[in-house]
Amino acid sequence: MRRAGRIDGNQTLIVRALREAGASVLILSDMGHGVPDLLVAKAQRTFLLELKDSAQKPSARRLTDDERCFHALWRGEIYVVETPEEALARLG
Repeated sequence: MRRAGRIDGNQTLIVRALREAGASVLILSDMGHGVPDLLVAKAQRTFLLELKDSAQKPSARRLTDDERCFHALWRGEIYVVETPEEALARLG
C-alpha cells in the first residue's frame, strides 16, 4: 500500500489565492508517483502545478525522480511554483 503524498506547507495559501482569482483547483497531492500537486483551470486553459515550499532548504525543493519522469512525459502545461504570486502569474 502506498503512503499518502506529502503536502507542502504553502499549499493552502496557493490554493486559496488561485480560487480567489477565479480558478478551479483540484488537489492531486495524494496521488503520488510524481503526479503534480494541483490541477488548475481558468478561462478555457488547464495546467498542472508542482508545489515546492520556499521555506525548505534548496535540496528539499528539488524534483524527485518520479516528478522528473512525470514532467518529462507530460505533453501539457506543467509548472513548478513556490509562492502564491508565482502560481497567480501562471494564470496569465
